[in-house]
Amino acid sequence: FYVGHRNSQEISSWRMDPDTGGLTQINKVPVEAAPTFLSTDRNGRFLLSAYYQGAHVAVHRTGDDGSLSDPPIVWLETAPAAHAIQTDRSNKFAFVPHIARMNDSVMQPPGDVLGPNTIFQFRFDDKTGDLTPNSPLKVEQKEFLGPRHFCFHPDLDVVYFSDEQGGSVTAYRLDPSAGTLSAFQTITTLPEGFSGRNTCSQIQISPSGRFLYVPNRGHNSIAGFSVDAASGRLTGIGQVETEAVPSAFSLDPEGAFLFAAGSESDRLASYRVDAATGELTPLETYPVGKRPMGVLIANLGG
Repeated sequence: FYVGHRNSQEISSWRMDPDTGGLTQINKVPVEAAPTFLSTDRNGRFLLSAYYQGAHVAVHRTGDDGSLSDPPIVWLETAPAAHAIQTDRSNKFAFVPHIARMNDSVMQPPGDVLGPNTIFQFRFDDKTGDLTPNSPLKVEQKEFLGPRHFCFHPDLDVVYFSDEQGGSVTAYRLDPSAGTLSAFQTITTLPEGFSGRNTCSQIQISPSGRFLYVPNRGHNSIAGFSVDAASGRLTGIGQVETEAVPSAFSLDPEGAFLFAAGSESDRLASYRVDAATGELTPLETYPVGKRPMGVLIANLGG
């Protein structure tokens, strides 16, 4: 797997022992800005990265041993606040969301530096790793929505974005031939009557495609949704209290458990996922060190 180093402006690659979980570094490459988000393409031949302050995205070729090319084969300017990049299920298209307000920490008053509030659309060549602008290049947003992270439905041509400033999830139809997005639903992540400061962070759909989850930073909860199997539309199933400022979370590979990290509590909370309803039942919390900002779950053995 791959790790972005913000302070040193590098990306490192690591090999995991499948039996013990032990890590061995493969290589480390410099980049021209602080990496914010990393993902591999669907074939694992390329690593894509987004640069929030650097206003760019990049593509590195990966070797058979998992090593990264140096320099990247793509270094492409988008806009400030580039928060994520992933290829779609066909591996032909890539999307890059940009939030609506820069450095929007719920621990501080709202700032006055606005972000682009848009999603960039690209065509992706899975043979060369090249990114080229799609038409249109941008998916314009409702005012102050702030698309941050996104996930793909496992079966439908539907993409879900967490809206950092909007406190919501927006669902988009993905045209499988053109690689373009069109919004068809925006639904709040917050309970009725809540008026406090809040921003959404990550987003993840269950392996079955039946449930979707988004953390609220400020309300300090995990919002859950059921997903209509035919249309992809979302219905809220409520919020469950979690650790302070949940910036990162993950479902386990089977979708049976959810783990959320509180960047202000320095703890990891665990939940059981009800297979029938998607509701979360709190289990245990664990100390994990200062300001946890990522949760990665891997199967070991076998």
